[in-house]
Amino acid sequence: QVQLQESGPGLVKPSQTLSLTCTVSIDSSDSLKFSNYAWSWIRQPPGKGLEWIGTIAFDGSPYYNPSLKSRTSISRDTSKNQFSLQLSSLTPEDTARYYCARAVVPDYWGQGTQVTVSS
Repeated sequence: QVQLQESGPGLVKPSQTLSLTCTVSIDSSDSLKFSNYAWSWIRQPPGKGLEWIGTIAFDGSPYYNPSLKSRTSISRDTSKNQFSLQLSSLTPEDTARYYCARAVVPDYWGQGTQVTVSS
């Protein structure tokens, strides 16, 4: 059993940087650990479909959506079972529900956190 929980601000101003953290809980009976998996960030703007933001692979290498790459940074802290998203130069178009998930084709998702970009 895996549980993911997003945390971060719900309201940010344009031009600022969004910082979100995903805390992962993995059942102790699971033989694989946090660092054995890839972890992803995905978002869904209002009235639109899901958009992949990026993934941090099991070896710590990050991969980003080309359309967001210049503004995105994903990192992880294996000692805390956490991974984080930073998205800079925010505009209102970045308003969305942000999800963290396990793997590139996710099998486990967090509940999501609403982020609104507004002055």
